[in-house]
Amino acid sequence: MPALNLVQLIGRLGKDPESRFTPRGRRVTTFSLAVDRRWKTSQGEDQQATDWFNIEMWGALADVAQRYLQKGRLVYLSGRLQTDRYEEGGETRYFTKVVAQQMQMLDWPEGESEQALQAGAEPDPSLESEEEVSGDGWPGHNETPASGAAAYDG
Repeated sequence: MPALNLVQLIGRLGKDPESRFTPRGRRVTTFSLAVDRRWKTSQGEDQQATDWFNIEMWGALADVAQRYLQKGRLVYLSGRLQTDRYEEGGETRYFTKVVAQQMQMLDWPEGESEQALQAGAEPDPSLESEEEVSGDGWPGHNETPASGAAAYDG
């Protein structure tokens, strides 16, 4: 049966990226992304709301995000939705995030080359077995960051 899990977002970082490392040394970078929605009411009044998304990046893309992104930067992201389940205080909690697979920075600070600001994640050939790669071919689905819980509350 065909399936599609694709998310595309353009927004601004709500805070600086934070990186952790898995026990095998893979970087995972997380941050929040604010995406504005604008519309007009039936009376013609302009309205705006902001949706917040939790973003997770792995491998080379995580390295680029940690190096070049900071709070307020405008970025385009493409990835997939993933919902993790965890126990806290005997209660099951769910946490939905966007696992980014591609990123493009849309605002360029002075002095940075455009080539350094465009990145796309590729499956990591250094993984030792296919068991560590999710079913869609992207690393990170089965790994948990070493420093803290799998859920990111940003």
